[in-house]
Amino acid sequence: MTALIAQSVMVLQAGDYSDAQRRAALGTVFGVDTQLIRDQTYLVIENGADIIACGGWSYRRTLYGADALAGREDNVLDPETDAARIRAFFVHPDWTRRGLGGQILKACEAAAIRAGFRRFEMGATLTGVPLYRAFGYVPIEATEAPLSDGLTLPIIRMGRSL
Repeated sequence: MTALIAQSVMVLQAGDYSDAQRRAALGTVFGVDTQLIRDQTYLVIENGADIIACGGWSYRRTLYGADALAGREDNVLDPETDAARIRAFFVHPDWTRRGLGGQILKACEAAAIRAGFRRFEMGATLTGVPLYRAFGYVPIEATEAPLSDGLTLPIIRMGRSL
């Protein structure tokens, strides 16, 4: 998954973020969150032995980021009052525009609904905003994720309710 994430970020996000931003964000903002894997809320789509897309959802407070991101909050959310988190979507550059992100998003929402959630939030990249808008998500606020060397990465917090 680490290789897929790096390819996705470096190729697909080139129009929205500088090379320095993308490189600085790999491993912190963008990367594997093993808590999602342990919680069994992270999904992959494979083509043979290759992972070509991944994404997940979470019942934990952290909105985005890999294991190394500072300030993680892994406490459990309350489905009655909190929104499930839609997390860490990446598609291999050779597999874009085939509906893979949408398939994973629908599966994540369905699983979160089964867990009792009726609202969803995410920290979307500028690149991902069009996909999420197409599925009814609306911007809540623009924020900046701090990176190394004084850089920041614009992130759009988006949400959707049933």
